[in-house]
Amino acid sequence: MGDTGPTGPVMDRDEVDRALARLGAEHEAIETSLLALQDHAGRRLLEGAELTGVTAERWAAAEASITLLWTYFDAYTGALRTAREIRSRRRWSSREDLVELTELLRGEAVTVSGGAAATANAPTPGGGPGRLSERYTLVALVDRMNQLYATSLDMVVAADAVWSALPARIDLLAAELQRTRKLAHSVGVRPGEHPSGDDLERITRTLTRLRERVVSDPLAFWTPAQGSSAPGGGRPDTTVYDREALALEEVRREIDAVLAVRQDAEQRIVRLRDVLSRADRTLAEARTARGEVLAKIAATEVPVVGGPPIVLQEQLAAAAEYRRHAQWHRLSPLLESLEEKAEDELLRARESLTAVTAPLAVRAELRGRLDAYKAKMARLGHAEDPELAEKYERARRMLWSAPCDLRVAEQAVLRYQHAAAELLGTAPRVPGQGGPVDRTGPGA
Repeated sequence: MGDTGPTGPVMDRDEVDRALARLGAEHEAIETSLLALQDHAGRRLLEGAELTGVTAERWAAAEASITLLWTYFDAYTGALRTAREIRSRRRWSSREDLVELTELLRGEAVTVSGGAAATANAPTPGGGPGRLSERYTLVALVDRMNQLYATSLDMVVAADAVWSALPARIDLLAAELQRTRKLAHSVGVRPGEHPSGDDLERITRTLTRLRERVVSDPLAFWTPAQGSSAPGGGRPDTTVYDREALALEEVRREIDAVLAVRQDAEQRIVRLRDVLSRADRTLAEARTARGEVLAKIAATEVPVVGGPPIVLQEQLAAAAEYRRHAQWHRLSPLLESLEEKAEDELLRARESLTAVTAPLAVRAELRGRLDAYKAKMARLGHAEDPELAEKYERARRMLWSAPCDLRVAEQAVLRYQHAAAELLGTAPRVPGQGGPVDRTGPGA
């Protein structure tokens, strides 16, 4: 066993030299870190900024911690310098020197005033009340400096990260906002007149408040990384910025739609006039056809044909007026609505024409069927059959006279078909009667 002292075994010369080398390297690393913290752009910004909120509170504590760090470092430097001076007295240190070095290197030989720690809101060892001075070992002092350095650097890096990320992005978005506002005004999208104009005003106010708060209280927009102990672990909180950027993009799409209206409004209005004109002509055709059906077809319910909707013509006139006065923000939604309604109106007119002319289509089908069977019988040499000719003539008179009773005419055509089939030996089945069905068709 070697000699012992108040702090345990007395260190030999080799142990002392190794300890001094290690402490010297630590001293150099700590000094480099402190100087880097002193020159950190984030720290300089924090010193010059008018801070509020959580950032103001944390920076006050960080400033005191940085001051305390230098106090600790000066005490550490003094103790290391004293130890080096003692070691340099002799090439072969005496026992008295080694005892003194052991006490200095391993014992609580570094004294720091309690007022310095209290200024930095730093708890004293053991968590007790502050004393007039605190004593540390060099190892404990290094640990304490590392702790204060990490918390101070974390605060500085977090604030700097927010300042580096958000204000520049907000400024770019604000510039885009201004361009969008000018474009919106050029097409009549203004606050109080169009929802997108109101949105632009709200986004402007939000971005202005956001930038002011980011500059004065950056830590309010910092999200620490879960489970990370590294200084500056986390990311800027861009939730508000992202929301407003998305809102501006939606407004921009609306403005682009209005601009598109300005570019092709005339063509769209011309197309609308054409669609509505075709719908009117189709309805007119349906009304004419209805009169013809009522005159030529008996015992048939014919749908009433409505007139062209006056409201669409009025809206089309309003659209033309909006275009004439460059009220593009009003014209855009009106044109979209009108285009949909005009197509619906044309479809309605066509369906009305189809419904009205359905009896004429039935009559035409019966006429065609009768003539086809007559042509078939003529090819087969039965054109002169008196009974067949009589049935044909009766059906023809019904189909070519007005008004035509379609139900009676259809029965007459079926009787003719039945008589023709009997001559051919393939009697068709008349509705409501039994018997074989002619499947050869008129073209067989």
